[in-house]
Amino acid sequence: MLNQHRGPSGKGIVLLTIVLGLIIPSIAIAADNEKEQERVKESGNVMKELLNSESGVPISVLNKAECVIVLPSVKKGGFIIAGEYGRGVMTCRGGENFDGPWSAPTMMQSSGGSIGFQAGGQSTDLVILVMNDKGARALMKGKAKLGADASVAAGPVGREAEASTNAAMSAQMLSYSRAQGVFGGVSLSGTTLGPDDGANEKLYGKKVTATEIIGGAAGPAPASAQQLLAVLTEKSPKSESKGK
Repeated sequence: MLNQHRGPSGKGIVLLTIVLGLIIPSIAIAADNEKEQERVKESGNVMKELLNSESGVPISVLNKAECVIVLPSVKKGGFIIAGEYGRGVMTCRGGENFDGPWSAPTMMQSSGGSIGFQAGGQSTDLVILVMNDKGARALMKGKAKLGADASVAAGPVGREAEASTNAAMSAQMLSYSRAQGVFGGVSLSGTTLGPDDGANEKLYGKKVTATEIIGGAAGPAPASAQQLLAVLTEKSPKSESKGK
């Protein structure tokens, strides 16, 4: 009797359909959030370099910060990606009083003010330290205009530096810029900052708010945030913020 080739059974087809239904969306999500993953990873690179530098962000000032925002100039193949500047991440100390471990990152975006001037067609990284609860919550709720909705001042630089000036001591945020290897405090008054909801949805695979991400409700941090969170935890594991 001749052997007859049998095609897949009905159950086999159903099982194959289910498996493909699970795999294909995962592949699509992975491809769709490549830019977001790159921004998170590059933010970690920027913070590692600036926290390990003698002329970088002062650890004593970082210890008083409740959130850190990094807007890296994302590069691929040696070229700055057009339109990528002004997007980055924010991580905050967890807990109701911003005194816990560094949180999963929420994607951020900026516009206006000094952003365009700072970019200037060259590789420029921006770092903003959020120094109190009010500034942190203002950013998580929506767009905040620096200098109007939240006070901002150029941050002190150097390993032994302190936030000693009156402006820096009272400012809700301290801002820094690095361009062509030169790092220093910079005023970002007039710049608008806020969560990038579309990028957050791509990064976490669902619609989540910045508050949910910072609070841990969005799930664990992506693997691309490992370096960012590791260097912040190493250099500033405990908050010295005075809160309000």
